[in-house]
Amino acid sequence: MSTPPPNKQAVKDDLRYLRLLARDFPTVSSVTTEIINLEAILHLPKPTEHFLADLHGENEAFQHVLRNASGNIKRKVNDLFGNTLREKEKKDLCTLIYYPEQKLELVKQNERALDDYYQTTLNQLITVCRSVSSKYTRSKVRKSLPEEYAYIIEELLHESTDDHNKQAYFNVIIRTIIGTGRADHFIIALCYLIQRLAIDRLHILGDIYDRGPGAHLIMDTLCNFHHIDIQWGNHDILWMGAAAGNLCCIASVLRLSLRYANTQTLEEGYGINMVPLATFAMETYADDPCEIFKPRFENGGEDPNEKEVRLMSQMHKAIAVIQFKLEQSLYMAHPEWHMNDRCLLEHINHTAGTFTLNGQTYAMRDTSFPTIDPKHPYRLTPEEHELMGRLAHSFRISDRLHRHVACLLLHGGMYGIYNSNLLFHASVPLNEDGSLRETIVGDGKAKGMELMKRIETLVRTAFDDEAEEGERRMACDFFWYLWCGPDSPLFDKSKMATFERYFIAEKETHTEEKGWYYKLRNSAEVCDHIMDEFGVSGEHRHVINGHVPVRVGKGENPIKADGRLMVIDGGFAKAYHDTTGIAGYTLVYHSRGFQLVQHAPFTSTEEAILNGTDIQSTIQIVEMMGHREMVSDTDIGCKLREQIADLEKLLYAYRRGYIKEQ
Repeated sequence: MSTPPPNKQAVKDDLRYLRLLARDFPTVSSVTTEIINLEAILHLPKPTEHFLADLHGENEAFQHVLRNASGNIKRKVNDLFGNTLREKEKKDLCTLIYYPEQKLELVKQNERALDDYYQTTLNQLITVCRSVSSKYTRSKVRKSLPEEYAYIIEELLHESTDDHNKQAYFNVIIRTIIGTGRADHFIIALCYLIQRLAIDRLHILGDIYDRGPGAHLIMDTLCNFHHIDIQWGNHDILWMGAAAGNLCCIASVLRLSLRYANTQTLEEGYGINMVPLATFAMETYADDPCEIFKPRFENGGEDPNEKEVRLMSQMHKAIAVIQFKLEQSLYMAHPEWHMNDRCLLEHINHTAGTFTLNGQTYAMRDTSFPTIDPKHPYRLTPEEHELMGRLAHSFRISDRLHRHVACLLLHGGMYGIYNSNLLFHASVPLNEDGSLRETIVGDGKAKGMELMKRIETLVRTAFDDEAEEGERRMACDFFWYLWCGPDSPLFDKSKMATFERYFIAEKETHTEEKGWYYKLRNSAEVCDHIMDEFGVSGEHRHVINGHVPVRVGKGENPIKADGRLMVIDGGFAKAYHDTTGIAGYTLVYHSRGFQLVQHAPFTSTEEAILNGTDIQSTIQIVEMMGHREMVSDTDIGCKLREQIADLEKLLYAYRRGYIKEQ
């Protein structure tokens, strides 16, 4: 046994709990069977975890990384068929696994000996499936099987073709699948099973939203993923705040979507009615070229025509001005945020066309503000007030948006600790000396782990129908501080210089000074201090986060603090490819250690299907363990040992007559 024999007094103390446990294990035989099963699971290899950060709406690239398991499926195929299949055949098999429906359609258009193709392909897929399922118990694999084919797949996975007594049986199953016209369905089922088993757990370290066009599609996938956790990013919090009814968050969500010429998530994904904003913008800025508000077209697709660009520019300016007005009311309502210096509209000299910042006067790049009253610069016009009411209504009634927010609340939080890895999106606020920084949260202050916990509570309060109205209002307002507050662990910069970037050419005004976490995170001592604060233990412990793109092209290393910190924002979003020089990272943690997979830009799903084009990935060995890690070395192993200890107490209680077998 892996645990010491139970103590008699401990068994007596736990009798009430043990009687409840006896309902699931009513006999000595059932208890011993479960103990044997759990002990065996402890000695299986550790399942594979994948860590991704800063997806920013790039659904096609994200889906491909999931489907190819960050290149792991391709490596499996090479290992299994390296000397028996040509390169094109291996590429075709990988493409089939990634996109089974589409690839089969192409095959049927060009393949004459279709039955032979089915026979060969089914045997190959079963071989791959055996390999990726070898880390798991039969029970776990069985739960992953598609119900329609569960029995057949289980038979094929656990019968060896080398066994002459079973070879005919195996071949008959394959021939019957083909003969009954179910080959396509069966192949598709096997491909998705391989995809599912290749990634045991997925960790998303924030920023699912903004920039790219497919955040709603990514969320659909995540809501249905089999084993997932999410650490909220600042862009996720912005959308959650919009769903909660924060008008500043709503305005900023719209502004960012228009800035990156991406309204698919808003309109197609969540059914947000943009017509009121378009109508208002066309009427208010009819004669304004809105030159500095032209959107960035960085997501591919057809180039918009001149009228579309003009309309988006007008909408962009209209909602930006509204956002700058709305911000002031929050800063005035919450002096504890110390953000009154971000009330900027009052510093515009409309006659001279200048802006004064920190005593310095600058010429403004745009001086047309038909909706700003210089005497009351933050007051919404009646039309702006009505517009925000209609937009807030659209966000409030979007069922799909609220389903996705519910998923973020269910699977998400400010931080996570898994297998000695501390995960969070951006930072843990620090002082200059590396000590934890006290930060405003709600009506008090907190630091470190307590800060993260209290923020989580506040975020959930905003969606709690049972909470008092005042509590909900404060919680709803706080989303904006989390988005751009100087000590927010999701931002942690001196300011968000949105206004300055739009209206002032001088780049020194655009500077957003990073918090001390970003300056000190290269220190092993600081990272150890943070992990100690969160109770992260273990010989191989790490901090893993994203948020700030790693400038690989300029020689920046994502592995910091003597290997204690891994920054995995490699720039999935096309807007960041020039900054990072790559197109995203996946951190893979398997039974032998950590690998950082560096992805080249993804062309398109269509290109991947037609030509078998895969993401070119480079693997960097981050850390290899001295021994192969087993389930017993993981958090799940700790829980299993606790279950074994409880079962051994129940076994003792049965054998000593404290509890009767049923």
